[in-house]
Amino acid sequence: MKNQNSNRYLFLLVLTILAMYSSAQNKKSFQEDMTEWKQKRIAALKAPNGWLNLTGLYWLKPGKNNFGSASTNEIVYQHKDMPKNAGYFLYENKQVYWVTAETVKITIKDSGVSKVLVYEEGKQVAPLLALGSLRWNIIQRDDKIGIRLRDLQSPKLSSFKGCERYKDDSTWRLNARFEKKQENKLLITNVLGQTNAQESPGKLIFSIAGKEYQLDALGEGNELFILFGDATSGKGTYPAGRFLYADLPDAKGNTIIDFNKAFNPPCAFTIYATCPLPPKQNILPIAIKAGEKDHLGGRR
Repeated sequence: MKNQNSNRYLFLLVLTILAMYSSAQNKKSFQEDMTEWKQKRIAALKAPNGWLNLTGLYWLKPGKNNFGSASTNEIVYQHKDMPKNAGYFLYENKQVYWVTAETVKITIKDSGVSKVLVYEEGKQVAPLLALGSLRWNIIQRDDKIGIRLRDLQSPKLSSFKGCERYKDDSTWRLNARFEKKQENKLLITNVLGQTNAQESPGKLIFSIAGKEYQLDALGEGNELFILFGDATSGKGTYPAGRFLYADLPDAKGNTIIDFNKAFNPPCAFTIYATCPLPPKQNILPIAIKAGEKDHLGGRR
């Protein structure tokens, strides 16, 4: 009898140790996952196509748009690499050409250009023009055509130390159920006030503290993209809401929504972005104290 009790004790002890080990491994995996995610996040913000180097957004008018540092230009940008007149954008017939001024060297992929098509409606042209540390290309927002200007030596790149965050907490990593929607269009408005109907594959349904919530999602590649706000919006997190990605659901419609990976939209870092806003139904009535907090320095 004594040996049986002893064996039972040893068996329970082994189970306890295994459970503790498994828990430690899961915790370690979560911490490693978050460390890797945050490193990638900072690298993306600092990348040449990231948001920290965005330094200008200028909307073109039909016709000729002179570009340079002199006040006589339609588009004025003061910078050590910008000549008084760098050239001009010619916007007509749903096309935009860039024409380089004489004695100025503007390049595309290190090759000098004198006149080049940089935008045509319905086509993915938009090459990147370069001058010194400056880079610019054409973007379209509905009926507006503009220049997105970057400075690869922007002081924000060296001063950025990361985003303030809530403490990583695995309890904010939630099981979610994906449900397809009968109406697969989601109306998304951006900060310019423009509203577009975008494809929505469905919604994610999850529970917090025993209560069920849901968020409509957009499809983006092999992931779901979610725009959401909550009770922390404007009270610790970016006022207009945050962004979040989730894996596509498995065959049973299950996935994970991890609010630790909620992140600021580009507009938190620069006034020159044109961010989409969360639809009304994606404003949660509770406080999601996870993920990135507001980056106030980005808009100063």
